[in-house]
This record gives sequence, structure tokens and C-alpha cells, in this order.
Amino acid sequence: MAKQPSERRCFETCFGLLIKTKKSPTITPAATTTKMSRSDFATTTAASFFPNTHFTNHESLPSLEDAYAVFLQVYPQYTATENADKIRETEYNHLADHICLDYTGIGLFSYAQKLPSFNISYKSASLRSQLLRGNRESSGLESSMRRRIARFVNVSADDYDMVFTANRISAFKLLAESYPFDNKKRLVTVYDYESDAVNAMVESSQKRDARVMSATFAWPNLRINSTRLKKMLTGSRLSKNENGRGLFVFPLQSKISGARYSYMWMSLAQENGWHVCLDACGLGPKDMDTLGLSLLKPDFLICSFYKIFGENPSGFACLFVKKSTAPVLKASPAAKSIGIVRIVAEQYQWQEGEAASSDDDNNDGDDATSRSFADSDGNSGFHVGETSWAQQTPEENAKTTGGIECAGLDHADSLGLVHISCRQRCIINWLVIAMMKLKHPHTENSQSLVQIYGPKVKFERGATMAFNVFDWRGEKIEPTLIQKLADRSNISLSYSFLHNVSFSDKYLRERDRVMGTRINETTKKQTVEFGITVLTISLGFLAGFEQGYRLWAFIARFLDADFVEKERWRYTALNQKVVQV
Repeated sequence: MAKQPSERRCFETCFGLLIKTKKSPTITPAATTTKMSRSDFATTTAASFFPNTHFTNHESLPSLEDAYAVFLQVYPQYTATENADKIRETEYNHLADHICLDYTGIGLFSYAQKLPSFNISYKSASLRSQLLRGNRESSGLESSMRRRIARFVNVSADDYDMVFTANRISAFKLLAESYPFDNKKRLVTVYDYESDAVNAMVESSQKRDARVMSATFAWPNLRINSTRLKKMLTGSRLSKNENGRGLFVFPLQSKISGARYSYMWMSLAQENGWHVCLDACGLGPKDMDTLGLSLLKPDFLICSFYKIFGENPSGFACLFVKKSTAPVLKASPAAKSIGIVRIVAEQYQWQEGEAASSDDDNNDGDDATSRSFADSDGNSGFHVGETSWAQQTPEENAKTTGGIECAGLDHADSLGLVHISCRQRCIINWLVIAMMKLKHPHTENSQSLVQIYGPKVKFERGATMAFNVFDWRGEKIEPTLIQKLADRSNISLSYSFLHNVSFSDKYLRERDRVMGTRINETTKKQTVEFGITVLTISLGFLAGFEQGYRLWAFIARFLDADFVEKERWRYTALNQKVVQV
């Protein structure tokens, strides 16, 4: 399908920038090759915003209008994505005064739909038995929802079966209980952050004698330690009696730091006899349309959906299993009680003959959220040659979903991969520069207010960011306190725990300064873990420049050494409850 004129302009300018600003010298046009344009993107972005400028007082920040004017001069392609702002205004008006940066993944419905929702009902079934006969027992609503989701993530029913689970943790644990971790098969995970879902998988697999290994990430950009991971995937030969080396669980992107990882790790694992589980948590709503995902077909795929962005984080997770891989799964008795669910309609809307349970919170515990409470994921695409769901109208989509219009999915489809990626890339890279320009006044070596963990300005980075705020003495301000103050300003943030970070000899001193400890109480035995507690944000496709600017303006308030104390006094004077932190 040919690109529309606006989409073509956005694509061309995203991949070949002509950048010029009032306050910076003229930047020559970037080369037309993708490689050169990606390199120029980082260079011109860093040079074009606030050149030779630092902000030491929140009152010295440029106004929203002035900042946006320069933003558009640097990223003229952003104007092609402004339909997302119209969707936010008309379909999600509950976000008018709320900056929601703690949702990741895909929303099913819009706030404006005013539709009764579905519930989930638990069922006792193993993954193997559910794959064999579960789909034939689905209700009309569940079958319709199954088809709509499979279409959205471009997964062919000819290649994959799918089961619904209560949440992401259930999906990971269900797979771990069903996978044949006998003969000391291995489990290799690639996560730069603490994940309750991954912990559940690790704990279940270890009980079944699996050998668990984790990738490490090099400080300071949190790139995968490629030598170590390659050795894990290729070391030791596979004997003739072994049915695969084990399970390789791989996200294409960290949903905390925004670091992106190469598709080639999946390919390397497949070539060396691993079963591959693709975790879609960090991917955007249309990232599954990329070519790499169309060519690489993992054995398992996990994604999850929430109901309404910024309003209702409950939902479900989906576990896709490749049909050719399903026979290796075991019929585990423990798997029957883990969390396979059916999708049932609320009785006052749908005349179903079964009682619906209350919605299960879709938060998997990877990060702690504030008022929005959500942490979902959605992902992946593999099948080439099908008619794109984005080419269908919402009315046609509703027919395929049993009469329910999944407006959230429709909105993502209408914007498309190019516009969503372009929009998020512009905002997150501007925000990285803006954050790094905040410096404490009257300090030696211009003490930075913000430290960003992981990739900085980069063409290929995710629309999430991990960071911390430091006072003028260089001491970290507790993320939970900042989250609480942000919530009072109608800004929803999350916090998480970076781990598996490795330091070369060059950064050993820095390791002692940045690394901390915490007690992990998720397992039966309390353990001390080393890592970094960080604030996290995630830019959904509905986030615009204004939301990024308002976050920046809020963080800049911490340049005032007395800001936290002033906030305590202000809320005490208003007779509001002061929560001790």
C-alpha cells in the first residue's frame, strides 16, 4: 500500500533531517542514506536545542510556546503526527489536566466510548490442554477479541495459537511451568531491570532444575554485554538426544531504560537450538509492524493489553504459542491454577450464561506507579501478506470484535507505525536534552540536577527513560518522594530497579557511587540485591510535546534547594494530609 503524502513527508524527514534554528548555526542537510541520517539525527539534535545554555532556575526556562516553536524548527516532521493530539482531545478528555507517563503497552478502548466493559473469569486448565481444545470452547466475545488482537499484532492463526492469562506474571509463570526444563535445560533472560514476571518464571524453572543465566548490561549506556551473551547462546554443543538447549526470553527493548536490542540475538538463538520467547513489553503499539518481526517467528510471544489509557489499567495478557512448538510443552498439574482466563462480557451488556469475575490488575510489578497504576505491554508481528487491519474502518473492526469497537486499537492503527515512531522519537530525544541542561547554581563542576541511565540522544531508542534527580550536594532525592510530589501536580510517574549492570575497570569508582542495595522479599528467602532505584517515564502515542515540557518544568523545580520543604509547608497550610516519606 502506497504511503499517503503526509506519511511520506514524515518518513522522509524522520530519516533525513533538514535542521535549522534561530539560535543555532545552519545545519547542512543530512545524507540520504539511512545510516548517515541516523548518525546526523543524534548530532543535530544535540547541537540544536539550547546550545551553550544551562538552566539553573526553573523560572529561566523558555515558555511552552517558545520551546515548541524551536522544537518544530528542529523537527518539522512532527506536524504530520498532530492527529494524535486531536484524538487525545476528543477521545481522551479525562487527560486534559493529567500527564500520564506510567502506562506502557496498548489500550483497548477510548475514554469517550462509554461502553460497558468485559470481565475475566478464571478457568482450571493446563497450557497444553488449552491449546488443544480451548479455542473451540470460546464464547462469541472471546473468539472475537482473539481475532481482533491477533490481527492487530499481525500474528497468523495458521501459525500460532493463543491463550488469555490474568496478567503478565501469569503468562510468564504459565510458560515456565509448561516448558520442558528437564535434563538441566537452560533459561536465559535479557533484562536490565527487576521484573516480577521474570522472577516468577525464574523461580518456577529453578524448581524444575533449570540452569538460569542472565545477560549483563555495560555501564553507562546499558548496552548488552555481547561477548557474554554470545557465549551463553553458543557455548557447548547440542547433543543428538537434546530437544533444544532451553528457553531464551528476549525483549526487543527495555521498557525501563529505552535501550533497544538487535533482532540478531533472536536469530542467533534460533540457529543454536534455542526456543525463543519474545517479550513485547517495551514495544510501542505499532512496533510489531516492523520487517524484522515479520521475518523472525519466535516460539512464544507474550503481550498484554489494558482497557483505557489513563483511566483503567485492568485487562489481560496473551500468550501466543507457535503450533509447531506446542508439542514440546508438558502437561503440568501446577499450571492448572496459574491464571488462564476466559473473556466474558458484563451481564447487563452481553447475555452470557456464566458469571464474570472482577478485573485483575494488569500491573506486573516491574515498576511502581502512582495514580494511574498501570504497566501493560503489547507487541509483535510476524505474518506477511495479510491485509493490514489498519486499512479497515472502525465499523469493520467492530464487526470482527463481536460488535465492540476497540477504539484504542483503531486509533493506533489510524496513526500507523511511521507517525507514532516519529512522534515518540522527537519528544523523547528533546526531553533527554532538556533534562541534561538542568544544572544546580553555584556548585563546583556544574552539578547536574538529573542523571539519565541508558541511551541518551539516539535515533534508535525507545520512548521510555530511566533517571534520577540529585540535590545540590550530589545526593539522590528519593524517587518515591518525587513520584508523590509529581502526583500532586497531576503528573503520573513510575519507579523501578535497574540491575544486571556491569562496570569496566574504568568505571569502578562510579560503581561505588551509583549502585545501591535493596531487600528482595518476593522469594521465600530474603535476598540483598544490587542495583539502582530509578524514576521511569513512558511516552505513549497520545503524549505530545506539551506533556514532555510540563514534566521538564516540574523537574526543574528541584533546582530550588528549598522546593521539597516548601511543598510540605504548603500542603500543611491547606490542611491536607502530609504523607511521611
